[in-house]
Amino acid sequence: MKRRVVVTGMGAVTPLAVGVEESWKRLCAGESGVKKITQFDASSLKCQVAGEVRGFSAGGFLKPKKIKRTDRFVHFLLAATKMAIEDGQLEVSSGEEYRVGVVAASAIGSCKTFEANHELVIKGLMRSVTPYLIINLSANTAAGEMASMCNARGPHHFLQEACSAGTSAIGLGFRAIKYGEAEVMVVGGADAGISPTLMASLDNLGALATSWNEQPHRSSRPFDKGRNGFVTSEGSGVLILEELEHARARGAKIYAEVVGYGSTCDAYHAVAPLPSGESAMKCMELSIEEAGIRPEDIEHINAHGTSTVANDGTETLAIKKLFGPRVKEIMISANKSMIGHMWGAAGAVEGIFTTKTLQEGLIPPTINLDEADPECDLDYVPHKARHANIRYALSNSFGFGGINASLVFKKYEE
Repeated sequence: MKRRVVVTGMGAVTPLAVGVEESWKRLCAGESGVKKITQFDASSLKCQVAGEVRGFSAGGFLKPKKIKRTDRFVHFLLAATKMAIEDGQLEVSSGEEYRVGVVAASAIGSCKTFEANHELVIKGLMRSVTPYLIINLSANTAAGEMASMCNARGPHHFLQEACSAGTSAIGLGFRAIKYGEAEVMVVGGADAGISPTLMASLDNLGALATSWNEQPHRSSRPFDKGRNGFVTSEGSGVLILEELEHARARGAKIYAEVVGYGSTCDAYHAVAPLPSGESAMKCMELSIEEAGIRPEDIEHINAHGTSTVANDGTETLAIKKLFGPRVKEIMISANKSMIGHMWGAAGAVEGIFTTKTLQEGLIPPTINLDEADPECDLDYVPHKARHANIRYALSNSFGFGGINASLVFKKYEE
C-alpha cells in the first residue's frame, strides 16, 4: 500500500538568516541576501557579489572538534539538521532506528577544505595537511554525520546531482517512506562554494551576474530582460519527512504533504538546458502524475529561476508547454532573486519555502523584475508577496549535466 508522506520539521541556514522563520519573513518582505563578497578579495573578478551566510556561528550547533575536522558545508548541513530535529521534536526510540533514514546532497562538497590544504602543499607544508581531508572529500560522510545526529540507521544516501541535488534528496526520502522502506527520513542539502578557485572558474565560464557589483541586491534578476547570469550562494536546508500515521501517533505538527516527484535528464549538454524544454516539461509532468492530479490543479510554481538567459527562457517554455492555455493563471516565484543560487542546497531550501507557502497562504515575490523579457511573459509575482490560499504547488530544480527534478507539495488536510 502506498503511504502518505508529510513534512514535520524544517531547518535552514540561508543568506537571509539562520533559521526558517526569519529566512521566510525576509523572503516574503522581498529582502535580498546578496552582498559584496567578504570571504576573499574578489576585486579581480567580473562578478564580485554572492549570497554569503552571515551571522552564523558553528559553535552554536557543533562541538569545537567537529568544527575543526569538517568543511563549512558540513557545518551548515548539521546546523540545519539540528534545527529540523528540534522543530519536529524527533526522538528515535530504541528498536526504531532502522526505520529512520537520511538523504543528504551537495553539488560542490568540501571545496573550501581542499583549497586550503592544497595551498599548504604548494607551500611545501605537507606535514600540515589535515588527516581529515580525505574524509571531507568523501562528501558522503556528511550524510553519516546527519545519521549520527538523529540515530538513523535505515536507508542512507548521498547525492551529488548539481543544482537539482536538494530536490532529489527530498524526492528519494519521499519514495522511501511511500513504499515502506522507512517511517522517517531526514533529507536536505548544503553547499559552501564561495571560494576563490570556484568563483574564478564560474567567472571565466561567463555564468555569473556581472552588471551590479555596486548594487549587489539587484544582481539576481530571474526572468528580467536585463539578467546576465546567476549569483552563487551558500547555506543549507533540511526537512523531516514522515509517514502520516507515524506522525499522528506521536502528535507531530504537520506543515504540508509531499505527493509527487519527477526526475529526467536532458542528455544534451554539460551546462546548457535542452532548448526545447522537453525534458524539463516531462519532469514536471511525471511529478504531477505521481501526485494523482492534473496540471490544472497546480496553482503555484516555485521556479528554478536562476537569472540566466538560457535557463529562465527554457523553464518558461517548458511551463507553457505543460500547462497550456491556463499557464498565465499560475503564480510563479523565483526565490533565487533574493537568496541567490545555493547549489545543492537550493532545492531543499526552496522545498521549505514551498511548504511555508502552502501552510501560510503567502506567495513570495520575485524581486528585480523591472523589465519583462518578452519571452518570459508569465505571472512571476513581481516585487511584492501575494496572499493566496492554494492546495497544490510545484517546485523545480534543473542542474548542470541536464539533471531535472520536480516535486509536488500539497496543503495538509486531515
